[in-house]
Amino acid sequence: METQNSSSGVVDYKTFYPVFAEMEKQNMILNLHGEVPSTPSHAHSSSTKDSSIPAITILNAEPAFLPTLTTLHTTFPNLRIILEHCSTRAALTTVASLGPTVAGTLTAHHLSLTIDDWAGDPFAFCKPVAKTPEDRDALLAAVVSPSNNGKFFLGTDSAPHKRESKRGGDKVAAGVFTQSGAVGYVLDALVKGVERGIVREEDVSQERLEGFFGNWGRKFYEVEEPEREGKRERIVTRRGKGKVVDLLRRDGLDVEVVPFRKGEETWSVEWK
Repeated sequence: METQNSSSGVVDYKTFYPVFAEMEKQNMILNLHGEVPSTPSHAHSSSTKDSSIPAITILNAEPAFLPTLTTLHTTFPNLRIILEHCSTRAALTTVASLGPTVAGTLTAHHLSLTIDDWAGDPFAFCKPVAKTPEDRDALLAAVVSPSNNGKFFLGTDSAPHKRESKRGGDKVAAGVFTQSGAVGYVLDALVKGVERGIVREEDVSQERLEGFFGNWGRKFYEVEEPEREGKRERIVTRRGKGKVVDLLRRDGLDVEVVPFRKGEETWSVEWK
């Protein structure tokens, strides 16, 4: 139920209840971009608008959706649901309060961005938009929190928009390209979280990092861990040994992509 590339999102979920019931029966996963469609700008000034109903903007669209998430889980308790790219403390609280069939993903960029970052940088603009410092810190703490219990894991929501679509045109494309450096971005955010006292250093353990980056997501999706030559796949990371390129391009393709945090130092990642 992604709202990406659509002029409006789903409002009446009951229409889809027969589909959800069959998905529950077939042990399928419902992936939700959980936001209520924004209130049209002309409706804000309407004299007939119900003042008891708050206007929906990109800042409160996710919290406004959370009652729907709760209702869906209550109606279909065995349906596996993932609230994709959580961006608020409220989303974390709601997902954590629901049963084991509900989980949430956290992106690499939401762990470091706030409103002020994307407000001045189109290459940091995504949807759901990054929210307040308090929301960012809650997301960051959830990555390695002992109370996570596998409820939250990495989902990059990486979007390789053309450089021109992030700067030119009538609208700025919503999306951040992080796929090439997602692991390093998460580790950098955790380091800063420890420095700010948001994350306890002892919580940043190999077990929890492996869980967030892979194990917890595979468990929820019921996917076996991949092996290479009979051995479990592993990565080796080194702080300060990697650098984000300024621009990604490929010969033969008329596409140039600016990655998140272009030109900055990060962690190197090597597959073993």
